[in-house]
Amino acid sequence: MERLSVNQITVKHWSFEETVRGLARHGIGWLGAWTGPVEEYGTRRAAALLRDHGVKVSSVCRAGFFTGRNPDGGGLDREANRRAVELTAAIGGDVLYLVSGGVRDDLDLPRSREAVAEGIAELVPYAASAGVRLAVEPLHPMMCAERSVTVTLGQSLDIVERFEPAHVGLAVDTYNVWWDPALHASLARAGDRIIGYQVCDWLVPQPHPTFGRGIPGEGAIDIPSITRAVGAAGYTGPIEVEIFNEGVWATDPDDVLATVVAGFGRHVLG
Repeated sequence: MERLSVNQITVKHWSFEETVRGLARHGIGWLGAWTGPVEEYGTRRAAALLRDHGVKVSSVCRAGFFTGRNPDGGGLDREANRRAVELTAAIGGDVLYLVSGGVRDDLDLPRSREAVAEGIAELVPYAASAGVRLAVEPLHPMMCAERSVTVTLGQSLDIVERFEPAHVGLAVDTYNVWWDPALHASLARAGDRIIGYQVCDWLVPQPHPTFGRGIPGEGAIDIPSITRAVGAAGYTGPIEVEIFNEGVWATDPDDVLATVVAGFGRHVLG
């Protein structure tokens, strides 16, 4: 339980304050925060609320979208990325997740992937000065066009390894990487470059490419084996349950947290 974190999106319909209070009520000591709810609540108030309830920040989502194609429209927003860095530091976090962005309008995947590395290089000095590490997260290949041109751990590591370990690392999410034939080899290669680990399950049948995530134990992923491999690579930090699912969101968040807590040992740690 001391490693369990719950991402804000898992209890989407709770406000930031409700989420922090709920986590504390269920004995969960870590939160994966999103910039939107924190900004809505107020960064200083959020930091105080977290301290008062003994809840720490495992990660903040998100920055990035370096390629010019993303679901929110527009291109690279440098100011938004800097604000995300500032917010992460202000609420006591030190890991900021990056979403690469989808393929450019010219459909040039190699060039789009190079744009990701260029965008990270530009952001690194600002993040480093704030004590924030940038976590490159590969998304599932079905997200390549719209959200992320980095879709495997290997591709993400090729980018991560260009930078100092103190500044840029790898984020592993079971939903995005479980299918990869090179998964375990890539995790071993990553070693201590892993700075974030998120878990959820792959529902069968898959209801939606974005909202098809299940509570661990509900689907097809052998999460404990991935957890062991991530641990063997050297990662000992918080394990964050992140679920996008309309059915989960429609459930009483207290019931969701109770289910996550009850199954964490068996379905995540194994």
